Amino acid sequence: MGRLIAVLGLALAGPVGAQDFWAHWGDGKAEINGYRLTQPRYGAPRAGTAIFICVTEDFTDTLRVKADPGKHPPSDVYPVLKLNAVRHFQTGVYDYKVMTSTFARVAPGWPIAKVSFASEEWCGNTYHQLLPRGTRIAGVFHSYFDGEADGTEDLPLPGDGVMEDALPIALRGWQGDYLGAGQAKTVPFLPSLLRTRLDHQPLRWGRATIARSATSSPRVTPAGRFQVSTWSVDVEGGGRLTFEFETQAPYRLIRFTGPHDEEAVLLGTSRLAYWKLNGLGGEKYLKELGLHETSP
Repeated sequence: MGRLIAVLGLALAGPVGAQDFWAHWGDGKAEINGYRLTQPRYGAPRAGTAIFICVTEDFTDTLRVKADPGKHPPSDVYPVLKLNAVRHFQTGVYDYKVMTSTFARVAPGWPIAKVSFASEEWCGNTYHQLLPRGTRIAGVFHSYFDGEADGTEDLPLPGDGVMEDALPIALRGWQGDYLGAGQAKTVPFLPSLLRTRLDHQPLRWGRATIARSATSSPRVTPAGRFQVSTWSVDVEGGGRLTFEFETQAPYRLIRFTGPHDEEAVLLGTSRLAYWKLNGLGGEKYLKELGLHETSP
């Protein structure tokens, strides 16, 4: 197995067994969650949708991409849980389509193998990628905007550092609880690539306090009623994030919020081999996610 040192500093308490994890995630399907999105942009809340796609796949440590069967030596391949977080929202006459892909190794601590971000909007394209290796993170970015055109980064990787883009995976509970009920922890914190790009700020580590609610509470959404555990992330100088996860397996993300009235609420959820549903008529499965077919 390839070995990564990149960690999230998780304090594992009562980990879910590997057998339980693979009994759920080993069926060859992806978990797809559709959300009603409110995305702040240009000083106003923008209505949109978000789709979070979670699926396991084999990953090559050398190339940091999905490994085709039999193409790489076994020592170079390990399973990851991939999260593709897609957001689509309108800003006046033109729209944004953005996606962040986070690849977390299926192992205690959820070592992060790769994070990539892409944005398409009428002004131009942006791409940003992070590859944790050893005690450093190698970054590369390309952007339409002046001062951000093309560049590289060499960032430290603190042993207890937490990436915002990894939180929807790390806090779910599949590798045990990051914190016990009512506990809090202050850690080095790396903002999401989406937040960094929208704010046109250089990527750098800060500090954040992560806390878990002492008790669970009900949350009613268009997808149904859920009992949730609430996690808050207070970022020094950067506002508050919250994540509400259902308290029972599969620990889906039911609602999340961010600064300036950012919010996403679950509309629908399904498990699908979506890559097999790309023919005419596959659009009907969007209804299970609470979403609609886009206009032709």
